[in-house]
Amino acid sequence: MTEMVFGAAPAAPGEPILPKWWRTIDKWSLSCVILLFGTGILLGLAASPPLAARNGFEPFYYVIRQGFFGSLALVAMFVTTMMSPRLVRRLAVIGFLISFVAVMGLPFFGTDFGKGAVRWYSLGFGSLQPSEFLKPGFIVVAAWMIAASQDLNGPPGKMMSFVLCMTIVVFLALQPDFGQSCLVLFSWGVMYFVAGAPLFLLLTLGGAVLAGGSFAYANSEHFARRIDGFLSPDLDPRTQLGYAANAIQEGGLLGVGVGEGQVKQWLPDAHTDFIIAVAAEEYGLVLVLFIIALYAIIVARSLVRLMRERDPFLRLAGTGLACTFGVQAMINMGVAVRLLPAKGMTLPFVSYGGSSLIAMGISVGMLLAFTRTRPQGEIRDILRGRR
Repeated sequence: MTEMVFGAAPAAPGEPILPKWWRTIDKWSLSCVILLFGTGILLGLAASPPLAARNGFEPFYYVIRQGFFGSLALVAMFVTTMMSPRLVRRLAVIGFLISFVAVMGLPFFGTDFGKGAVRWYSLGFGSLQPSEFLKPGFIVVAAWMIAASQDLNGPPGKMMSFVLCMTIVVFLALQPDFGQSCLVLFSWGVMYFVAGAPLFLLLTLGGAVLAGGSFAYANSEHFARRIDGFLSPDLDPRTQLGYAANAIQEGGLLGVGVGEGQVKQWLPDAHTDFIIAVAAEEYGLVLVLFIIALYAIIVARSLVRLMRERDPFLRLAGTGLACTFGVQAMINMGVAVRLLPAKGMTLPFVSYGGSSLIAMGISVGMLLAFTRTRPQGEIRDILRGRR
């Protein structure tokens, strides 16, 4: 407990890997991730049985699958946290290349499962969404490029990362998957800002995003339908947003009681995109605030630890991963309360979904690996030495 409050001491040379890992890992963030996964299983027990019954499965079919994929995600996370930053970067480059090729192949070999967007590969026993694995790989690769551009006679990494970012956005928009496109753009913008991007360039990028959104609204029926539904002053109570809004209102402060919620009977995505509505209805505002606090702790502690990091690559990659993790959670909950248009985005570690769970485990594993305490002077020591 002392280490959790005051921070871990740097690892001694030659120390065994497990004691070194336990000494240097951010235990608060690790604990919050485990609590989020446990909360997801708890909510899955409430949200998924009605869907399983409608699809002819056993009552806890989706809960068992969530536990299985979640276990794989936790294993992937723990293994990744034990790697050195150099090894994480190398594996991230390989994973990025594989997932990028998979995304490019979606128009030819992918399927939409009747949802209007070709985002998945059907594997028979399940499905694979390559864009989920693309995000953490892109963040690490882009951070590497941007950090390399800061070296003397370094490559034009900022421009290279921007071209790569826009290429990915184009392929994601073709699915169409505008939610993931926005996350990729956001992650690049955050890293570029931390690297010292001029404000004018970021404002120009924001204007380009608005122009792209206008173009998508005019040319994509899928995108326009979601925007029109969001902007409409009248909320149809028979839509997913209508059911979710009503469930959140019914939940109040303490909820209607465990197993007493009704939204899971009507929402087809109650166990995925709208899991927070189930939490709000059955457990009330108390559980929702608890979930928000867990995400806030992970993001805040990661950013604080990264502020002390001397390696620019680790600062950039860690910031991109932490901010994208937090923003994805904000988007999911914002959609449920109708602050944002529907995006089809999962709540990290809480929503059901094999690809999202495993990819998020890898992503947070990278973040925890980058924020481990290392035997080095802090960046403030360098700044003091320059005075």
